[in-house]
Amino acid sequence: MRILAADDEPLMLDMLTDRIRQACPQGEVFAFSSARKLLEWVESERAFDAAFLDIEMPGMSGIALAQRLKELCPQGNLIFVTGFSQYMAEAFQLHASGYIMKPVTVRAVEEELKNLRYPPQPPAQPRLRVQAFGNFEVFYRGQPVHFSRSRTKELFAYLIDRRGAGSTMGELLSILWEGRLDTPSVRSQLRSLITDLRTTLHRLDQDALIIKKRDLIAVDPELVDCDYYRYLAGDPSEGNAFRGEYMSNYSWAETTLGALERREGE
Repeated sequence: MRILAADDEPLMLDMLTDRIRQACPQGEVFAFSSARKLLEWVESERAFDAAFLDIEMPGMSGIALAQRLKELCPQGNLIFVTGFSQYMAEAFQLHASGYIMKPVTVRAVEEELKNLRYPPQPPAQPRLRVQAFGNFEVFYRGQPVHFSRSRTKELFAYLIDRRGAGSTMGELLSILWEGRLDTPSVRSQLRSLITDLRTTLHRLDQDALIIKKRDLIAVDPELVDCDYYRYLAGDPSEGNAFRGEYMSNYSWAETTLGALERREGE
């Protein structure tokens, strides 16, 4: 969390930043001795989570500063810090997140940070990027994902092909071990592949991608960035993505390839 603190009195500023750091040890705290310096920082950085502003500062009051901050960062939480109560009406008009009376206490700061008007949103988790056109490949943060077994990768490819539809153990056995009998030994191997796939995804913090219910397993298509999915959704950027090849490393993908070719011919 990025937290700003502004007060023109050095002693008050030190006390305020100390209380903020105690209340939020994991936060980044930036202290400013004038409204001008804080404003210059925000104009450059453009983003903050909370700003504790002394109201009575020379040059530009905390109220005027808050008005400018609302323009620059509408989702930034403004918390006024003052020894006077007469500014509450103006703070209300600005939709301030909070109002603290001096002397500032750690408890008061904690309460304001717990009840922010605009709670900070956690950063979006990077998604896997899946290439289905051409050979099937998987990337995370721009790097190829390593699968310890080729069949684990093929299992994931088939689940991607199913686009969220659940696959049974029997269906997966017939795809991954074409022509093999459904035996306890083969089923054990399949369970190992599923465990291996989930372990691979866990290392990438992508556990939610796999949905497992009783005898069914599927992927959540909303949690993966796939050229095939974008193409079906009519994404203009994927207009020329399909060039007659789809998961070329797997023979079972020919069914979907045929459907894509018919779509192109319409």
